[in-house]
Amino acid sequence: MIKIGITGQVGFIGTHLFNYLSLRKTEVELIPFRDDFFQDQNILEAFVGKCDAIVHLAALNRHNDPQTIYDTNIELVNKLITALETTGVKPHVLFSSSTQEERDNVFGKSKREGRRLLSEWADRSGGIFTGMVIPNVFGPFGNPYYNSVVATFSHQLTHDEEPGIEIDAQLRLIYIGDLVKTIWYLIENKIADNEFRIIPTAEARVTEILALLQSFRTQYFEKGIIPDLTDPFERNLFNTFVCYIDHESYFPFKLKMNSDERGSFVETVKLSSGGQVSFSTTRPGVTRGNHFHTRKAERFAVIKGKALIQLRRVGTDKVMSFELDGDEPSYVDMPVWHTHNITNTGNEDLYTIFWINELYDPADPDTFFEQV
Repeated sequence: MIKIGITGQVGFIGTHLFNYLSLRKTEVELIPFRDDFFQDQNILEAFVGKCDAIVHLAALNRHNDPQTIYDTNIELVNKLITALETTGVKPHVLFSSSTQEERDNVFGKSKREGRRLLSEWADRSGGIFTGMVIPNVFGPFGNPYYNSVVATFSHQLTHDEEPGIEIDAQLRLIYIGDLVKTIWYLIENKIADNEFRIIPTAEARVTEILALLQSFRTQYFEKGIIPDLTDPFERNLFNTFVCYIDHESYFPFKLKMNSDERGSFVETVKLSSGGQVSFSTTRPGVTRGNHFHTRKAERFAVIKGKALIQLRRVGTDKVMSFELDGDEPSYVDMPVWHTHNITNTGNEDLYTIFWINELYDPADPDTFFEQV
């Protein structure tokens, strides 16, 4: 059992890393961290004393005063080093630096200097240090106008705002899910490297990223057509885009019912890629689901009966509830990292069609059970 603490636990990377490590219950014990620990050296010392590994993510990315960015990030590193040296503990310390080290900006300079300071601590103390140089990170729940251009564009395209491009840069990108798996690999194998360069999983120009996201808005957001998700980068980009939709106002999405003397016909899933479509009946009062996925896109379409669909983002308390009725066929899509269920609230059997973008693999089900 490895005891792991994450500074910046509630940030973009920190939230995903905490959630990912929470799934490894037999291997990891997470040591809770709050940002105010840095304001009390005694509490910070108690925190480092409990950890076998510390992932130092806490940092200031943007501020009106560039010097504040530099001073804040160096101060956080120095406070961490002081706590380590005062207690005499030698956990494996992993530091999140950035490829912005290569640029002439204060954030990159603060990251380069922070990596140097922690490397020197490891040399003095005999501790294990990994200085992670990370490319541009994107994924669900990043803050628009702060974490990534993908977050900004996704928010704008789903909130009636028009994106703009200042510089059409060629970006080296890594999806947040791939990054946290790499961090776990470094911890699990105690990889010591003062300059561990994390390999990007994709490269694209800003204009190319925007074009893909705009296609998602046109096809999916406006027409309900699920795009081709066979390419991992486009799948990850789509799953990111979906998480910026205001689910409570967008869903349930009403489907068109075509009726004549023969009966009725409803198109439930329009897609540009494969996957699996399933059909189920659910007896009155029965609940299905209470699980979440980290990479799969999924749709629930109610075609007969009454249902309550509930979603909750993992790590949060807010539950979104949707009432669906087969008399008005409709669907709700399940974002990644949202535990979800469906309950038959009627007096007759509920008929539901399920679509998911990949076939079920018992060896890698990407299905984690958690009550909504």
